[in-house]
Amino acid sequence: MKSPLLSLPGAVPAEGRDEGVAAHYGDLFREQRALADGSGLVDLSHRGVVTVTGDDRLTWLHLLLTQHVSDLAPNQATEALILSANGHIEHALYLVDDGTTVWMHAEPETREALVAYLESMKFFYRVEVADRTEDFAVVHLPAGSIAQVPDGVAVRETAHGRDLFLPRAELETYAAAHGPVAGILAYEALRVEAHRPRLGFETDHRTIPHELGWIGSAVHLQKGCYRGQETVARVHNLGKPPRRLVFLHLDGSEVHLPGHGAPVRLAADGEEGRQLGFITTSARHHELGPIALALVKRNVAVDAELLAGDTAAAQETVVEP
Repeated sequence: MKSPLLSLPGAVPAEGRDEGVAAHYGDLFREQRALADGSGLVDLSHRGVVTVTGDDRLTWLHLLLTQHVSDLAPNQATEALILSANGHIEHALYLVDDGTTVWMHAEPETREALVAYLESMKFFYRVEVADRTEDFAVVHLPAGSIAQVPDGVAVRETAHGRDLFLPRAELETYAAAHGPVAGILAYEALRVEAHRPRLGFETDHRTIPHELGWIGSAVHLQKGCYRGQETVARVHNLGKPPRRLVFLHLDGSEVHLPGHGAPVRLAADGEEGRQLGFITTSARHHELGPIALALVKRNVAVDAELLAGDTAAAQETVVEP
């Protein structure tokens, strides 16, 4: 999905997983400051939009997701994961029920597999699953925004702002009325600052929820069975996830940012030292300077000075070891 907002002045297209929307509109820090102040919006129209309707939608999803949703109240936002049989994260969903329909958005490259999995699990339940990406676009309003939401539009409201499931045909008109529009790089910088993980960035093929701090926000520990629950319960009871998410303050004198997958080592060991983890997301923040999230081995000391690629880094604990 290529966003029509890429035609706005100064728009620079994003690449990789965020292809289809703008990386920025010419002034990254101005866009960040606007979002931090509660103004403007972010075009997330490349994300997949999936709906579930039918009388059994919440009880059915409750059986599949890591989150407790059987009694989800209308308009109450939540997030949930779908795990493999071994407890590894396969899908991250951001959802809300409007009273008749569950709306969710997910990473763009996962939507086809997500819909296929949900369809395969319908059995005798009274539910209908639909990929609505061609008809609806996700628009993010930052916390504190006073922008109006059109009647009939489903909204996920959290402490970080509101996600609107806006009819795609109204995207340009809505952006013109409630801009300025910020690019995905500004949105990602604030996500990193808030220590919020993202599927495909903070995860790999063996990531479990405990490593990223998704226990609580996306995983409910007191609900019934779902695929992968055995791993969740075992690691929770033992308290020893193999890796942990950390927040890094990067050396601001470096011109480049370490990219996704860049090795993390002890600074004392230098660039030839043993790899202890990898960079998941790096960003330039309007106040903090260069920052990053990284996944490192659990036994890395919380006060250890690290090396992210060839960049010195000081860590803050996100997930306790």
